[in-house]
Amino acid sequence: MTRRLLLLCVLAAACGGPTSPPEENQPHEVMGRVPLTELGINTYKGFAGGLYDGGLNTPPSAHRTEGLARRNAVTPLDAFGSPSGSGKIVMLSVGMSNTSQEFCAGNSTTTSCAPGSFMSQAAADVQVNKTTLTLVNGARGSQVATSWDDPSDVQYDTVRFGRLEPLGLTQAQVQIAWVKLANPGPIDSLPGTADAVTLEQSLGRVVRAMKIRYPNLRMIFLSGRIYAGYATTTLNPEPYAYESGFSVKWLIGAQVNQVATGMVDAVAGSLDYRTGEAPWLAWGPYLWADGATPRQGDGLTWLAADLQSDGTHPSSSGVQKVGTQLLTFFRSSEFTACWFLSGGSC
Repeated sequence: MTRRLLLLCVLAAACGGPTSPPEENQPHEVMGRVPLTELGINTYKGFAGGLYDGGLNTPPSAHRTEGLARRNAVTPLDAFGSPSGSGKIVMLSVGMSNTSQEFCAGNSTTTSCAPGSFMSQAAADVQVNKTTLTLVNGARGSQVATSWDDPSDVQYDTVRFGRLEPLGLTQAQVQIAWVKLANPGPIDSLPGTADAVTLEQSLGRVVRAMKIRYPNLRMIFLSGRIYAGYATTTLNPEPYAYESGFSVKWLIGAQVNQVATGMVDAVAGSLDYRTGEAPWLAWGPYLWADGATPRQGDGLTWLAADLQSDGTHPSSSGVQKVGTQLLTFFRSSEFTACWFLSGGSC
């Protein structure tokens, strides 16, 4: 059942549940919350897993081909956005407090990023490109999805004047972004007209706004939230942290489907990269794991000690975990390694 049909069914109370147990090797409803990367074709509250449609954790062929083409087009740009051997490739983070802590845990400069954060780990890695690539922490505390969803939002000027220009950089040099966003105080979980759907809508607006502010932005890599089962506040507890992964999945799926069929998603809005409305979208590292239960593949866990006292913001060990996930992703992804690492050739 598709996402939109399921939502309509819930609202109309017109769809009944299965009348017989699922057959072996057929999709079935999973009790509790399972990482999307492990859920596959099985479902959570009727919604299939996988980072991409079809229960897959890799992008569809046509979307992958576009991503590789955009990877190949990444090149140093001068202040006006023209290719230049003396220019820079700028990778920017956009998001809220968690995003800022995990990307730098300081301000926008490498020298002041806290140990364990992504920028700190990247600075210490001798294989990371430090000649033409500049990492910039644009994320800021309390600046949630609705703070970035219009190109006139003050956050963009803050990044321009407070984060880029002090480093001698311009908006025209931003080509890659990592985006991790949420909206505070969610109250409606899936299924139905849930906060996850509202977040998808916000994210659609954000990526369009970013394309306006950063005209040479080629690629956005998105992540959902980390585990929030220890949360002591209503800022963004479970199951909303988990369900933000569906928001990201649906957003990317909306772009894939629009390019393939021409149909604009009613929630996400138009995301056609061919017309320059939005950059190419893909998953960055998937960060959610079910608390102390090791995740398949990499064994990622989230212990109470990995979160601050509010159970929502990462502690130093939590920052280290996300920083490592980010570094591993950008070092190894076929869409990033050739410009992220020194001596890479796209």
